[in-house]
Formats: sequence, C-alpha cells, structure tokens
Amino acid sequence: MSASPIVISKSIFLVGLMGVGKSTIGRHLGQVLNMPFKDSDREIEERTGATIPLIFELEGEPGFRKREKAIIAEFTALPRIILSTGGGVVLDPENRAHLSQRGFVIYLHASVEELLKRTAHSRNRPLLQTENPQARLEKLMQERHSLYKEVANVTIRTGHRTIRQVVRAALRRLRELE
Repeated sequence: MSASPIVISKSIFLVGLMGVGKSTIGRHLGQVLNMPFKDSDREIEERTGATIPLIFELEGEPGFRKREKAIIAEFTALPRIILSTGGGVVLDPENRAHLSQRGFVIYLHASVEELLKRTAHSRNRPLLQTENPQARLEKLMQERHSLYKEVANVTIRTGHRTIRQVVRAALRRLRELE
C-alpha cells in the first residue's frame, strides 16, 4: 500500500454471494481507510436478538428480506462507512438503487467451487441447508451475478487471493474511482 494515506469521500458497499469474504474484506478496508465497518446481517441479528437462521425459520425469507431492506436504506444513507451486505441484497430493486446511488459498490466474486469450500462447514447459512449445496450455489450465482454486476463500480475476483491481495486490489480500484 502506498505511503500516502488514501481518503475515500463516499461509502463503500460490498456485495457478492455468501462466503466470498465481504465481512472479512470490509473489516480490513475499514482499518486501512479509517472508516467505520458495518455488516448488515450482524446488525439484523443484534437488533432482533435472533440469528439469521432463526429469522428464516420463524419469518421465512420474505421476513428476513423486509428487515434487510430497512437496514440497507438506513446504512446506505450514512456518510463514509464500509458496509458488508447479505448475498441476496441485490434481489430488491430499492436496495440496488440505494447501493448504486449512495456509494462505491465492490462486487467480490469467486467461483462456485471456491464458495463451496468456504461455506462447507457453516451452519449459519440457511439457503445452503439443503441436500445439494453446490446446486444451490450454482442457482444463486445464476440468479444474482448479473444483478451484482449491475450495481458494481468494481468487480474483484477473490478466488485464491489472500485477504491482503484483495484489499490492495480494492484500494487500487477505489483510487481510480475517487
């Protein structure tokens, strides 16, 4: 990273499928850029006192998406934050509008095979609690990839890169946008 500190004037929103590293990369970007980091899923859990899987169980996906929409509207209106979003955030047109109009959007992308490895042992991903998680991830990628691309200012492949390499790539691209 360069000797002179980079200053970003807008918020940064991270989108992508579950397991791609949005929260991890977001925390690291927050430290490097000295910007507060928020995670929309963690915020929903804190406000409800319930885990995402429990919310899905009790309210279904529509109940969760309603809560997510409120968080996205609120957090995208804040100045200079880094926000890690849930994988399905782009399904809602208002969420897409808020993300693309209120900050820089970084789409973190990885192959289905890589995502499967990263999420294999997670019980906190209700959409993957199925007999065939690979088929589910493939379907989610097919449904969401074009929506991620639609809102993104930048796409960064995380694949086999280290956290540091992804953060450096993000900083390079953010400098270009600024």
